[in-house]
Amino acid sequence: MPLIACFPDVRPRRTRRFVLTFLVLVIVLLDARAAAPARSAGSVPGADDGQARITSVKKIDERTRDLTIRSPAVGRSVPVRVILPRRWNTDKKATFPVLYLLHGGDDDYTSWTRETDIEALSRKSDFLIVMPDGGRAGYYSDWRIGTPRWETFHTGELVRLMESKYRAGNSRVIAGLSMGGFGALNYAARHKGMFRYVAAMSSYVDLDDPAVRLSLALGSDRDGIDIKDVWGDPDKDRANWQAHNPSAMPRAFRGTRVHLSVGSGNPGPSDLGRQLDVVVVGAVAEAALPNSVKAFASSLRRAGVHVTTHRYDPGTHSWPYWQRELHSIWPTVTKVLGRHGSR
Repeated sequence: MPLIACFPDVRPRRTRRFVLTFLVLVIVLLDARAAAPARSAGSVPGADDGQARITSVKKIDERTRDLTIRSPAVGRSVPVRVILPRRWNTDKKATFPVLYLLHGGDDDYTSWTRETDIEALSRKSDFLIVMPDGGRAGYYSDWRIGTPRWETFHTGELVRLMESKYRAGNSRVIAGLSMGGFGALNYAARHKGMFRYVAAMSSYVDLDDPAVRLSLALGSDRDGIDIKDVWGDPDKDRANWQAHNPSAMPRAFRGTRVHLSVGSGNPGPSDLGRQLDVVVVGAVAEAALPNSVKAFASSLRRAGVHVTTHRYDPGTHSWPYWQRELHSIWPTVTKVLGRHGSR
């Protein structure tokens, strides 16, 4: 019997909320892959001019490069993986549209190439693919305490470097999963016009959801940080929390196409052969998301936003489903970027 079938929809809403909140706690207790405690931000030698710089470039293969960027905003060097466009070496004067891919929590900038076939999928594409690190628990935000300032790095320093050093144009798409999907939505809303299309896979979308609040509190404690360092106190600094809450600003997405995808939480064939504790964590994490994603999509439509959704069953909080979703959105990504392509 599927795990989530133990909690059918006919039960009272309050009971389902209790069950989901309890299961979020299970995530934290079962997750044996917790990130190392966050490193304190230190000064960056030689960065007193306030400019981000690429300090090293490592060639991974013919199209893939790993950059090290010295970032005053983050307070340290940040790795970024880049996949070059098909015509990068043959058309030296062209500028190219950009796809930004954001990783999830407790992961890093290598995740998209490690877990998906993004390199092969993009082999014939004429756009730049940028996969920056965002911290294992960075929340894609400028932290209330001053550093790290991930949002400033991603939407300011990194964008400028891609334009000046890698011939990036001003046509951009952004996509992410889990924490990265949350970050993609926030960047699209808080920087209106920067991205033509945003796709969020298996992402929490409402910081007011009690299950999300509990998950953030327990998860940040596990990672050795205080969530209040990120956005402040949830009550005293409510305005700042809402300023980073996608569900609180649906009108900010006007003019940007939005895609939201989420699984049911039921394990399926793609979960066969995986460790049981990992499957349970993935099932529980995903099961807490569909209702809030559905409500967010409805609010976007009421605000006049062009939004598409994909709710799939089975589907857990795991890479086999995100790989499939990458293929699902790929035609739209290539169409949006192709329409505003290189020149």
